Amino acid sequence: MAVPSQTPLQPPSWSRSVTETVRGSHQFTVRGFSLAKGMGPGRYLASDIFAVGGYHWAVYLYPDGKNPEDNANYVSVFVALASDGADVRALFELTLLDQSGRARHKVHSHFDRALQAGPYTLKYRGSMWGYKRFYRRSLLETTDFLKNDCLVMNCTVGVVKNRIETPKNIQFHVPPSDMGRCFKELLSLGIGCDITFEVGDEKVRAHKWILAARSPVFKAQFFGPIGKPDLRRVVVEDVEPVVFKAMVNFIYADELPSIHELAGSVSMSTSTVVVQHLLAAADRYGLDRLRILCEAKLCDELTPETVATTLALAEQHHCAELKSSCLKFAAVRENLGAVMETEGFNYLEETCPSLLSDLLATVAVVDDDPASVNRKRGVCGNEGAAPVESFEGSERRTRRRV
Repeated sequence: MAVPSQTPLQPPSWSRSVTETVRGSHQFTVRGFSLAKGMGPGRYLASDIFAVGGYHWAVYLYPDGKNPEDNANYVSVFVALASDGADVRALFELTLLDQSGRARHKVHSHFDRALQAGPYTLKYRGSMWGYKRFYRRSLLETTDFLKNDCLVMNCTVGVVKNRIETPKNIQFHVPPSDMGRCFKELLSLGIGCDITFEVGDEKVRAHKWILAARSPVFKAQFFGPIGKPDLRRVVVEDVEPVVFKAMVNFIYADELPSIHELAGSVSMSTSTVVVQHLLAAADRYGLDRLRILCEAKLCDELTPETVATTLALAEQHHCAELKSSCLKFAAVRENLGAVMETEGFNYLEETCPSLLSDLLATVAVVDDDPASVNRKRGVCGNEGAAPVESFEGSERRTRRRV
């Protein structure tokens, strides 16, 4: 017996009606209140127009009252719809401020209380809500609401709005930015290249406008006051081809390039040397982001064999955080002996003797507070590190092993 097929059920649809108030406030100050007396019933002082909930509003103060029958015994206050609108539903609050500092304000409010008939409805422009007998004038003139012949009122309007909520069935997947990939493709394919750099035995083609957008040095070279926008060939000296290509790759992709991809299979020490030269090139061409990325990578890859040359580099290019990390790494007892036996330390002694004083100062700090530095061999302890200050007169000395 065949089983009748069942029609698949669709998920139920839904919607939600949400009614809420859009609130806004306006402070209305009346100076020279005594001079406003005698205007006559029905004449008012008006505040500036203010906007709440897509409509304009104004506060009207009647010093002699709104109705003649009150014989100017009461001050009247109203809030008026000052823009076109039909059946605008709103809640109101009028507050006469106590100017004695005791916060005994006179408050008439629709908010935070049950409303038997719901919000007030204003039918047309000029419709008003308020109080004909807001305050007896003879009493008002003896209270702290009137100070230095000045009244201050706050008016809050809450316009009732309704909106419909429905499920958002359409979802948009925004792919990640591929700008760097597109620029790298232009570079690798040589599309539109208009400048050739001769670096050693290699030639590197690029786009002047991209280089100028990323490097202030290239911008000045090609488009500055004495720049040469028609330049087609530039000879680059004192920069290795692999370093220059790495720098150009960063300019296009905005990410630290893979040294192994650019230089082939290289050892860790060779990779560190390339990054050291890349930091120097980044400083030379004003690429601050690349310089900081190189600092971070060199810090992560500190070893006893590379720390001395990295320290000299940090000093030369004013890399304070990298310098501090190198000093702390070299000052650790387990690393110091190995560092002093490297060729880099010999170079440090010859070219940057002042750094030896910084190193001695750091050794003294490490010895005094062993817990302040990670003693694990080969670990860069720069997290939260601050530059180490040099000091003189220390009696501690480190004897170099032969």
